[in-house]
Amino acid sequence: MRQILKRALLVFMTVALPALLLAQVSVSGTITDASGNAVPGASIKLRNSNLGTSSDANGKFSLMVPGSGGTLEISAISFKTQTVQVSASNSNVSIQLSEDVGKLDEVIVTGLATSVKRRNLANAVATISSRDLSGTAPAQTFDAALNGKITGAYINANSGAPGGGISVKLRGVTSIFGNTQPLFVVDGVFIDNTTTSAGLTFVTGAVRNASTSNQDNPSSRIADLRAEDIENIEILKGASAAAIYGSKAAAGVVLITTKRGRQGRTKVSFSQDIGFVKVRKLLGTRSLSSKIVTDQGWDVAEYNAAVAAGKVYDYEKEIYGETGLTRNSSVSVTGGTDKTSFYFSASQKNEEGIVKNTGFRSNSLRLNVDHRITDNIKIGLTTNYINSSADRGLTNNDNNSVSYGVALSTTPGFTELHADANGNFPRNKYSASNPLETIAKITNNEGVNRFITGINLDAIFQKSAQSTTRFIGRGGIDFYNLKTFALFPNTLQFQEVNQGTSAQGFAKSLSTNFILSVVNNYMLSPNLSLTTSAGITQENGDYDNLLNVATRLVGGQSNINMAGALTAFQFRNKNQDNGIFIQEEASIIDAITLTAGVRFDRSTNNGDPDKYYAFPKAGLSWNLTRMNFWKSKLFDNLKIRAAYGQAGNFPAFGSKFNSIVIANTGGLLGTLVSTIRGNKDIEPERTAELEAGLDFSVLNSKLNVEITFYNKTITGFLLQRPVAGSSGFSTQWINAGDLRNRGIEISVNAQPVAAKNVRWTSTVNFWLNRSKITKLDVDPVELGAFATDLGMFRIEEGKTATQIVGTDGTKGTVKLGDAEPKFQMNFFNEVTFLKNFSVRFLLHWKHKGDNLNLSEFLTDLGGTSPDYDGDDDGNGVINGTQRINDYFDGSARNFVQEAGYLRLREIGLYYTFSKLPASFIKGLRVGISANNYFTKTKYRNYDPEVSNFGTGFSTNVDVMPFPASKRATFHLSVDF
Repeated sequence: MRQILKRALLVFMTVALPALLLAQVSVSGTITDASGNAVPGASIKLRNSNLGTSSDANGKFSLMVPGSGGTLEISAISFKTQTVQVSASNSNVSIQLSEDVGKLDEVIVTGLATSVKRRNLANAVATISSRDLSGTAPAQTFDAALNGKITGAYINANSGAPGGGISVKLRGVTSIFGNTQPLFVVDGVFIDNTTTSAGLTFVTGAVRNASTSNQDNPSSRIADLRAEDIENIEILKGASAAAIYGSKAAAGVVLITTKRGRQGRTKVSFSQDIGFVKVRKLLGTRSLSSKIVTDQGWDVAEYNAAVAAGKVYDYEKEIYGETGLTRNSSVSVTGGTDKTSFYFSASQKNEEGIVKNTGFRSNSLRLNVDHRITDNIKIGLTTNYINSSADRGLTNNDNNSVSYGVALSTTPGFTELHADANGNFPRNKYSASNPLETIAKITNNEGVNRFITGINLDAIFQKSAQSTTRFIGRGGIDFYNLKTFALFPNTLQFQEVNQGTSAQGFAKSLSTNFILSVVNNYMLSPNLSLTTSAGITQENGDYDNLLNVATRLVGGQSNINMAGALTAFQFRNKNQDNGIFIQEEASIIDAITLTAGVRFDRSTNNGDPDKYYAFPKAGLSWNLTRMNFWKSKLFDNLKIRAAYGQAGNFPAFGSKFNSIVIANTGGLLGTLVSTIRGNKDIEPERTAELEAGLDFSVLNSKLNVEITFYNKTITGFLLQRPVAGSSGFSTQWINAGDLRNRGIEISVNAQPVAAKNVRWTSTVNFWLNRSKITKLDVDPVELGAFATDLGMFRIEEGKTATQIVGTDGTKGTVKLGDAEPKFQMNFFNEVTFLKNFSVRFLLHWKHKGDNLNLSEFLTDLGGTSPDYDGDDDGNGVINGTQRINDYFDGSARNFVQEAGYLRLREIGLYYTFSKLPASFIKGLRVGISANNYFTKTKYRNYDPEVSNFGTGFSTNVDVMPFPASKRATFHLSVDF
């Protein structure tokens, strides 16, 4: 019997083996672009199967396919997907990819572990490539590089101080007292974007009897990232796209992918930027005369003596008129084999500020490694170390007249503020401080050491011709130590009482997160495929900030133990958030995409930490041009789409508790209940968004249009309402009402010229948003600035969420303006000519939208406004006197000012050498660029983009900020 089986097996192998060998054929080929250059990293996939590979550094690939042949789909970033028929008789192919102007084949993330091509996407997702982010005119920090580039965003620079500080709002106001900033995710790691105050309010008195203030001008920690290391950014602007991120996604999600290595020859790149930075605009000084000096009550004798000696100074120019040197050096190494690839970069940035003794320094090391353990298991590691230091000076609001701008507002140019031969500064008789002395002697530094480490595991544990099931695990750690150091020596004019102040803060932040998911791709037929994903998430936050403020410093020492008095404050925030999600995506004939999913979240910040809240999502896109019945040749792509989703915003830490504060009465130490009442039933804010749109392409995708409408509602938004004084509390946390945002976004991408020697691509984006408080369970609440006699925000049913109200004489408190722009547009253009030259520029137009210009209020009070003696309305009363008289007559109208602008954000001219000086040099590029060199605006202060109250709800308040700057840079990059 055994012999019979052996003989039968031998006969079977003799007959069947040739057939088995013939059942597969090896297909190879080369992939190039329109110029014949190799395209590495292109994806090659056999249609209606799970067979695929990628091209190497020379654009070559090899793939085993069934002997009957099939259709290969070739896709790569920035190129249109191409198809080619292969068989035993056509097994060696050459594929030339064409540029994807409309980005229709761009792959967009649709879930925590899934993605889809843009042509089948149900949402409007904005993307920013590496070239868009830093390839024209690199900004000082990553957050500044985002400005003007995101459709649907309202971005304000909190100040121009070195080290960044940007407020980002996507599709309008999403919270009043909760988080208003989007969630930033870098390679799967959730990033902490906390702003940490240095305790400057102890010196400035911006907020009396407080340890910290949002007016202390801290930077945002997202500014630590290095823009040059980023490959791509996707912005999920609303809940319909971001719902799968649950209770952290109400304000949107920014997904950042950093650069990775590729198979092929090791490539070394070096770049050097050198330039200068100057103040964008100086306001000028008031022209003085003996009469004006007398009318102001200033010292006429001092004025006459200064005029005679030629010592009338322009202190504004002296303080803000420095020309700072900027330099940015970086080296990167990338390469890999078919098993392991890597990307390494090291960079150093050093920028001087427009004020003496200010500046920004940053050192960054990054190593990204990807390794394929087996054909079915691959792992990726992301590591980044950042060391930065920012000297931010002393600006913004203060009630003690010690910051540069506030002191300058009452100081005429004829008084002497310069140091004598021995370095001793005179006292300023017109203010509490001598700003030149303050600049020379103070320290206000933020120092950061930060580690960001992420890991990505992708393992296929089931695979067949129709189905693939994989486990995807992502997560990581974001850890930083932040030290704030503010020193005010006892020799300063305004330190005569405190005899020196040293404020030293130490913040430690540890954020961890993981996403564990299972994804199944199932192809029921060539016309129907399903993608099912499910998983769990967890995010942990541990933030600890200790602030020590010492006064009466001994012998000018800075150590807090060398002081006569010491006050310490500590804030600790510890939370855990858990989520469960499931999502189903169906693709029908590669034309109709259906998506449905739900996420369940709980958080220790909720009133009930064990309760799960559900956040559903659904989407539909229908690409008509991919239907069999479609016969029109006008449209290359025509898609209608709609999506709905819900996301949340966790309550503020501690809002459910009645907190305890320290008290000292008669030398006896004790505790008191805080005046803010907690709410044990507090719930997360819930954002629901319905989005619909139409996308189309014509002229062989040379013209691409995307139109989006959205309706976003926030229910149960968080608020602190006043309560009866008899309760022993002043305010209480509640879910107070509902808020709605509606808007339109239009994007037009075109390639007007595509000739041999000239190529021009252009993108125009338009967007607007309108908000409304649709429900409010309490009386109108005024917040966000100082008082109605100067203008402030009011939350009121039936009104916009961004209205600015103020007193207006006998009319009482009325609406005076609105911070929301009427609309915004940007214009991005790139022209390549004479083969080697390219010009890129970005224009940004913000139409209307108001600021509270309280800087002008202070200079009017101080008699130093440059236009004080003008008469703009011709009524015979000079400007400064009229504005102040109006204020004392009960009107805040003069200080609510239009803050629209047209700004040339970036422009760059580059030349790429085709003839290289040596064989070991593989690429050489030089260029010049400029940031913010042109701005047209009616706004009467340093910059219309301003937010002295930080990144929260109360933006558009201007109180003596650090002026905005402009920069010009020379660039050199070399590839080896």
